[in-house]
Amino acid sequence: MFNQDVFSVGAVAGIAIAIIFTWRIFVSAPERRQPKRQQPNVGASSGVAGSQPNAAVVVSSSGSQDDSRVRNVVDDFFQPVKPTLAQIVRQKLCDGRKVTCRLVGVVLEETSPEELQTKATVRSSVLELLLEITKFCDLYFMDRVLDDESEKRVLSALEEAGIFTSGGLVKDKVLFCSTENGRTSFVRQLEPDWHIDTNPDIISQLARFIRYQLHISPSKPERTASNVFCSTSLEDFFGCT
Repeated sequence: MFNQDVFSVGAVAGIAIAIIFTWRIFVSAPERRQPKRQQPNVGASSGVAGSQPNAAVVVSSSGSQDDSRVRNVVDDFFQPVKPTLAQIVRQKLCDGRKVTCRLVGVVLEETSPEELQTKATVRSSVLELLLEITKFCDLYFMDRVLDDESEKRVLSALEEAGIFTSGGLVKDKVLFCSTENGRTSFVRQLEPDWHIDTNPDIISQLARFIRYQLHISPSKPERTASNVFCSTSLEDFFGCT
């Protein structure tokens, strides 16, 4: 990886030097092409004498246009490149390899286990992001449900959304419990690098044990610990909104 990085930096530096060298050639070229200006002949007609300065102006104008084109090429080359979603995910997660995430209020539009008794809807805005996370991380979903039907409803919604098709997430990594303490226990056992949740009490309880946490809340509360980050949504944290 280090050799590839060095090679990439060297390649970019080489291209930059080549562009700048080309620009300097274009800058100096008009000066070399411009004929040495001669003193006007006293006996020459005013028409001939007047034509020499005009010719010099044409050459200078052409050189200015060349300079402008080369500068535009250089400016375009050094424009900042927008990072890809994959690069953003790895940077934001600090190269963490295991992530646990609550479903309600983060992945699902529903905000309580009671709502899951009637419906379960995956937020379409998180799909691409979740699939990208599974490429780099071992991702686990978890939540509290009030009955078996709610559990089936959630799994069906995730399957219909295509979350299980990428190969990075399987149904065995979707965990259900009957209490909030059960979710805390799941996280402690899995020992992830990141845990994502909407419950401030669970965030507070796990702050001592988990390397990083992301607290999702519409009000975006203040950070309660140095290893706890806050955001209004998962997409907002990764800059996907």
